[in-house]
Amino acid sequence: MDTGVIDLIHGFSVALQPQNLLWCFIGVMAGNLVGVLPGMGVLSAISILLPLTYGIEPVGAILMLAGMAYGAQYGGAICSILLNLPCHPPHAVTCLDGFPLTKQGKGGTALGITMMGAVFGAAFGIMQMIITAPYIARIAFSFGSAEICALMLLGLLAGSTLAKGSPLKGVAMTIFGLLLGLVGQDANTGIERFTFGILDLDDGVELVALSLGLFGIAEFLRSVNNTVPIDATYAKLGVSDLRPSKADMKKAAFPILRGTLIGSLCSLIPGTGPTIASFVAYAVEKKVSKNPEKFGHGAIEGVAAPEASTHSSVQGDFIPTMSLGIPGDAVMALLLGALIIHGITPGPRLIVEHPDMFWGLIASFWIGNLMLIFLNVPMIGIWVKLLMVPYRYLFPSALFFICIGVFAAKNTLFDVVVTLGFGVFGYLLLMLRFEPAPILLGFVLGPRLEENFRRAMTISRGDIFTFVERPISAIFITLCVLLIAAQIWVRIRKTKPPIAIPADAHE
Repeated sequence: MDTGVIDLIHGFSVALQPQNLLWCFIGVMAGNLVGVLPGMGVLSAISILLPLTYGIEPVGAILMLAGMAYGAQYGGAICSILLNLPCHPPHAVTCLDGFPLTKQGKGGTALGITMMGAVFGAAFGIMQMIITAPYIARIAFSFGSAEICALMLLGLLAGSTLAKGSPLKGVAMTIFGLLLGLVGQDANTGIERFTFGILDLDDGVELVALSLGLFGIAEFLRSVNNTVPIDATYAKLGVSDLRPSKADMKKAAFPILRGTLIGSLCSLIPGTGPTIASFVAYAVEKKVSKNPEKFGHGAIEGVAAPEASTHSSVQGDFIPTMSLGIPGDAVMALLLGALIIHGITPGPRLIVEHPDMFWGLIASFWIGNLMLIFLNVPMIGIWVKLLMVPYRYLFPSALFFICIGVFAAKNTLFDVVVTLGFGVFGYLLLMLRFEPAPILLGFVLGPRLEENFRRAMTISRGDIFTFVERPISAIFITLCVLLIAAQIWVRIRKTKPPIAIPADAHE
């Protein structure tokens, strides 16, 4: 029997253990709930649950947190299609055609197509992980400190420059995250850095406090004045409404396939994530369509392709996160931090040293996505009613759980104060149109980047050219330079004034 099949069977034996099955169910259920509720982000939800996983076995903890990551995508589509509320960035493009379809009385059809695209995209992403991750890990075994450092630099640059908004702002936020990662005692010398004499900072900034502040409290402060009632006029539908016609399925078949392929390719590029994948899939679909004017007015293709790409990308994002230790987006960065907290080092040796974790996680993807189908189809009425929860009830309760979660991490009020500080800071960043997600990316990767950089310098006796003398490292450094050059070129093209045509040239 093939080794991969044996490993996958072993993974199912791990994932189907009663306690792991329970954690997987809790994860996908909580993720689906978070996806449905407007304004609740998967980042803040994972951050709230992260302290609760300290008393759970590492395998069960990661299965639950990963279930939240991909489960939230199912719920987010319901919000976007039925209420025109893009609760999560990847679903913003789904609103363009999803809500017009709902107004035409085809909201159930749009959700049914979304479910098909989600299942196909997720299945493709899981198969991609099964096939490619072991090969990537095998290649990565030849990586030394210089190669790992250069790869992480590429991931940081891609994550900051490809994030939404200004690339320069993204780089600034990433650098700030790197500086936050330096706070605490130096691992090699034990010297305190940037603690300002505060003993509580000797162990560094708490990941839970940072993430809950930036993505929990900041979002609460931004949305606290949102008292606009949600219009649920078009949101009433039942299970029978989710069955698309054969004509709609035929229209959606190739867009789902194209969206899935785009999402899987985007997942292999650090820093892209499901948001970029969904927008690229929508743009491609509009480009290849014979009737592009339909897009924005209720085109089935405009829902099928982005949703398939989103789910394919979310599942595929686990490949670089698990096998290389390079997160594709902020959610993966938080999961990477969760692995480190549980004493598991992501990277090439993860598959060998923690096969229960790796193959159990892959098996749980199949189980979790199956659970999500049974959760969404019969419970569509309940999810629609949950959409009516007013903000004045939702956010105070979320704030309460944030405080409890932060305090439970280390049983200290200092982290609660730090969370509040980061919350106010995150709110100011949002008002100034700075994207806070690269901060988390820099914070998680910073210590590992520094560790490998110092090790590479020690091995090369301080020769900085070791990064360009080693072939693999030189390739990554070249890609970093090309990425920066591409961003500068795009910026110059945007700011270049149009060439003026003399008036007599037309005579």
